[in-house]
Amino acid sequence: MPKKPIDPKTQALKLLARREHSAKELTRKLKARGISDEDAASAVEHATGENWQSDARYAEMLVRTRVANGYGPVRIAAELHVSGVPAEQARAALDAAEVDWHALAVEVHAKKFGGPPKTSAARAKQYRYLQGRGFDSTQISAVLKGEDP
Repeated sequence: MPKKPIDPKTQALKLLARREHSAKELTRKLKARGISDEDAASAVEHATGENWQSDARYAEMLVRTRVANGYGPVRIAAELHVSGVPAEQARAALDAAEVDWHALAVEVHAKKFGGPPKTSAARAKQYRYLQGRGFDSTQISAVLKGEDP
């Protein structure tokens, strides 16, 4: 019995039923399932038109989950950029989150290290850790100096 052809719109809907995807991410996943470039683009355009897919909604979801996992604004913005979310939508999602980034950095630091660094090597290690989590140098310096949020 011949294999049934893959319906790109159905595949897109199945992917979006699991979680939000950016348009770029959804296109990539459809192509990985053997769907042609044109059909994938058409399916994503249809999904966007039906409001099944939204880069703004994806950005809000990503910001919310990354903040909950203790990531800073630099890392979140980079992830949104890689996912193909337009810069203005990424900025809007970060602003809408209304996160006190300094307080989050303090919380992440306290959870990982407990207290301020005692040596320059410990300071460097803690700095690199917070930098890898996506906090900027101003936030990191304030945390390591023990400044209040």
